[in-house]
Amino acid sequence: MDIHALKNIVKFVSVIGVALSLFLFSAIVVGWIYHEDMSAFLMFDAGLFLFNAIPFLLLRGHTMKLSIKGGILSVNLIWILLGVAGAIPLLLYTHVTPADAFFESISGFTTTGATIYTDIESLPKAILYLRSLTHWLGGMGIIVLGVGLFSLINPSGSMALFKAESTGIKMEKITPKVKDTALRLWGVYLLFTVLDAIALKMSGMTVFDAVNHAFSTISTGGFSTKNASLGYYHSDLIIWITTFFMLISGINFLAHLKFLSTGDSGGYKREEVLVYLLIFVVLSLLLSSVDMFFDHDTVFHGFTHSFFTIASVLTTTGFATLNYEQWGPIAVSIIFVAMLVGGNAGSTAGGVKVIRYIVLFKNLALQMKKTLHPSAIIGVFIDGQKISGQIISSTTGFIFLFIMTNMFVTLYLFARGFDALTAVSTALATVGNIGPGFSLTGPAHNYAFFSDVDKVILSFAMIIGRLEFYTVFLLFSRSFWKKF
Repeated sequence: MDIHALKNIVKFVSVIGVALSLFLFSAIVVGWIYHEDMSAFLMFDAGLFLFNAIPFLLLRGHTMKLSIKGGILSVNLIWILLGVAGAIPLLLYTHVTPADAFFESISGFTTTGATIYTDIESLPKAILYLRSLTHWLGGMGIIVLGVGLFSLINPSGSMALFKAESTGIKMEKITPKVKDTALRLWGVYLLFTVLDAIALKMSGMTVFDAVNHAFSTISTGGFSTKNASLGYYHSDLIIWITTFFMLISGINFLAHLKFLSTGDSGGYKREEVLVYLLIFVVLSLLLSSVDMFFDHDTVFHGFTHSFFTIASVLTTTGFATLNYEQWGPIAVSIIFVAMLVGGNAGSTAGGVKVIRYIVLFKNLALQMKKTLHPSAIIGVFIDGQKISGQIISSTTGFIFLFIMTNMFVTLYLFARGFDALTAVSTALATVGNIGPGFSLTGPAHNYAFFSDVDKVILSFAMIIGRLEFYTVFLLFSRSFWKKF
């Protein structure tokens, strides 16, 4: 690696570090509001700021042009920085091991929502807010924030970072410059957060709980300020409000941006969005039927908790209102299907993403047609446009990496002695950034029982899933480091 490429990476990572330290200061303010001792947190945050501000100032005259390779390496380094930076306050203010703190921090920033805390309500307010804040920053992607911030300083190399972080997003020319689109995306993100917080406050939550749950909902993260998650409130209105905001957060934010900027609703009529909504309705109705048939609940109760549960799992949020495992094996099977799907590309949701299934199944249908009609000249079309072979190959490769990563984590957990359902669902819940799995990691449990080694492995599984595999696995390619 030449010195110019190294300076590029250091400068960008330092910008993200400075931005992170400024956001973390808001957690200190929350602690002060609730009369908590924030001296240790303040010293750490000041150190984090200086640690990143000094190299940035030293390189302020350096003209930066970040390559795709540099962007990929920067993204991986930033996620390690995020994990460590988010873990230190947890070590300072709660009784956890370094592995516990790193796991919780990564779970927050990747919007997975899996927790190692058994008594969430006993945590300091500053830490509760910090957990939700990591969701909110990681939801839209701190790299997208970095694209906007860094472009204000130096416009070169922004697209490289955006592509490295957001491999599932197809950038549209909503604005002439990438930085403007990134900042407007954050504007929409902030708008939805504020609207959700106001709605939750008007529905009976305190301001603190409303803000925290809005952070977790719009980011599709799932951290709550209550041990029983949203089940604590016993409010159908809160459940339906959260269902709505989870559902729209699972839609490509570029569609929201286009609609709010120009009034163009075309983004909501795309195949991916329509299929996503269809899957949501079908799975919700099936789960409602199972609930009403086996538990003899009322139609409204069945709809309320079933639609919420499917929205929570489909968007990989991970909130819970009750222990849905008690609904029986058919219900578990329906929810498992939702875990496999995910939201839209360009949303805050994790998982495989609906668009990849559309490409996969359409390509499968194409191959069947070619088998019957070898001379036919046909292709895969989505929204009336032909999909290139490169996109099809990339999608197939993603599915392969998704399966292989899940298989590795599953086999590791199974070899550790955990039952098959725990192993399979935990792998899917971490790699897919979902949070709760089934059995030992179900909605009524947490991840505290895993060993420190387990938690570190699951932490990296969350990072791999968040960065959608290629960005991480390219680091193990010889060609990546060649002529870097």
